[in-house]
Amino acid sequence: MPCCLAAPHALLRVLHSAARRGTAQVRPPYDPDRDPDAVSAVNLELVTLTEDRAVITWHTGVEGSDDGLGRMVPASTEGEVVYGTHPAHLNQTASEGRHTAHHYVELTGLEPGQTYYYQARSRGSAATPTPLHLVSGNAVGTSLHGFGSRGGPYSFTTPQPPPGRHLLSIALCNDLHLGETTAGLVTGMPLMRGISQQLGLGPYPEIMGRALVEEAHRRGAGHLLAAGDISAGGAPRDLAEARRLLDGFGTYGQDYFVVRGNHDRRGRPGLHGPGLREERGDTFLDAFPAGGGPGGGGPGGGSAYFARDLGGLRILGLDTYEKKGSGAGSGGLSDEQLAWFRADVRAHKDQPTLVFGHHPLTVRNSPFPVTSGQRLNRRQARAILGTYAAAPGVFLHHAGHTHRNKRTVLPQARHVTLQEVGAVKEYPGGFCLLRIHTGGYALNYYKTGSGPAREWSERSRRVAAGLWPQYALGRSVRDRNSVVVRDLSGITPAEAGLSAVHGRGSGRR
Repeated sequence: MPCCLAAPHALLRVLHSAARRGTAQVRPPYDPDRDPDAVSAVNLELVTLTEDRAVITWHTGVEGSDDGLGRMVPASTEGEVVYGTHPAHLNQTASEGRHTAHHYVELTGLEPGQTYYYQARSRGSAATPTPLHLVSGNAVGTSLHGFGSRGGPYSFTTPQPPPGRHLLSIALCNDLHLGETTAGLVTGMPLMRGISQQLGLGPYPEIMGRALVEEAHRRGAGHLLAAGDISAGGAPRDLAEARRLLDGFGTYGQDYFVVRGNHDRRGRPGLHGPGLREERGDTFLDAFPAGGGPGGGGPGGGSAYFARDLGGLRILGLDTYEKKGSGAGSGGLSDEQLAWFRADVRAHKDQPTLVFGHHPLTVRNSPFPVTSGQRLNRRQARAILGTYAAAPGVFLHHAGHTHRNKRTVLPQARHVTLQEVGAVKEYPGGFCLLRIHTGGYALNYYKTGSGPAREWSERSRRVAAGLWPQYALGRSVRDRNSVVVRDLSGITPAEAGLSAVHGRGSGRR
């Protein structure tokens, strides 16, 4: 939103109404013993779907209340998911075992290729789905079963796992925005009210950043790729805080890798106060020098793009804002970087390769108008796709910037999945886990699960007057969970370590 989207004219009246919303009309605090029927269960989402597990989330609030953001006042209560292989026989139950308003239930031990039916309940109330009517989407399953009745049961079919032996898992994330204080501000929309953290609580980018590291470790990620907008504006203190948070995952340049986003651009005016001259250095490279390679860039020098070999997996990190500008225009690579990228891909065209950069190559199926600022320069995007077409080893291009989950496959390079991943810093608030097997790979999106992260994720879904889930969640389960079969047997487990390093300013080992 702050860096990516323009508000559609068809929604101006809705946004204007949200901006003019009056003071909250809040009911007394929820008391389950006094008023057990006041709870409403909403915003049901099937977030994660693998071959053997599913993560289901929903929210409970005091029915008829308004917290001033257009949502119900949270109501802490129990929650459970009942499920089974027949809609009339939901004979299994899963729950968190504690009271909360932000429910996060994980079903485990599922069978691959099996259809399951489920219903989420809180205090006798069946949870209803997050509406995705603007995109004709489905937030709760892989079929339309259950939509004809309030509360389901809804259904999903588990996929088959990627063939072969598991090799390694990598967390794909982006848009941490350390230093940001308001989510959902839209350029050119002065009446658009953003969402800020509640008084007395910690800064939400730090809460979500810490939760990212914790959840990525918990889900078995051995490596992490952060695709830009690490900071909200390139301030040294924010990039230093981002470095501190990400260092909690592991060693920079070995366990995790970072590239620049448009918010991290060099030479931001007024970094040290209004009215001061433009900062000429590169604060991003000061914090994250050249992908972590030895001898990499330093103050005012080097580059923010690089290549690494990770146990036979080639990783290419792109700096998609290697240009001058305010950050609002399209992404762009320097001619030198583009030439380096094309040469590197050609030289390793058969090696399994993962590319990540901030701006996506294309933006499709958006309920919001698509502007040039949401994607990479068209000419360069075509050049990159043309390079992929002649490189059968490239299998995945991970991008951020749009703050949404979206899977795209283009005819120019059908063997490459273009995966946009939702922002870490706001709803839905998480990362995508890439699980690589010898015979293919799976992409699975996980919301971060800590209590403060769940609370902020639910609060920030009110971005764009509550329409944000229509864009950010992903209009189908497949946009955030998919399996691809292909030969990746040339990759060895992560313990094999790092080898060749290439790229201007990134050094060699």
